[in-house]
Amino acid sequence: MARPRLCRRVRCNPNVTYFKPAGIRMIELEESVLGVDEFEAVRLKDLEGLEQEQCAKKMSISRPTFQRLVVSARKKIADAIVHGKAIKIHGGNVKMVNSIRGFGRGRMGGPLAGGPRGICKCPKCGYEEPQIKGQPCMSKKCPKCGTSMTRK
Repeated sequence: MARPRLCRRVRCNPNVTYFKPAGIRMIELEESVLGVDEFEAVRLKDLEGLEQEQCAKKMSISRPTFQRLVVSARKKIADAIVHGKAIKIHGGNVKMVNSIRGFGRGRMGGPLAGGPRGICKCPKCGYEEPQIKGQPCMSKKCPKCGTSMTRK
């Protein structure tokens, strides 16, 4: 008998759960279903630019499992783009992680939180600016290149 899958930790459900090519009616489209855990893996690795080991720790999975998730997600995304399919983000064996702002463990069970005074940094161009209390760095876009900022 196969071992049951462990829950993968994700920060939150995606704001948008469906993408489709413009100009094609929904009824005519095939779907490529991306699990919420696959979505989170791509977000951590490709958008936030974290190393695989860090990503795997944030999701409470092994590094090889994380690698399989990223490869699977990228393949589904590429298939949808190349073949004009819709992408539906749904399902997966996940556990939502909520963090309390300002104290205790950081986002997704990482190291202790940095507190209210921090620096938001663009992972792409290196632009930095002070963090505004109550506004997470992730919610900011870099004014120079438009990339999502991260906490330094």
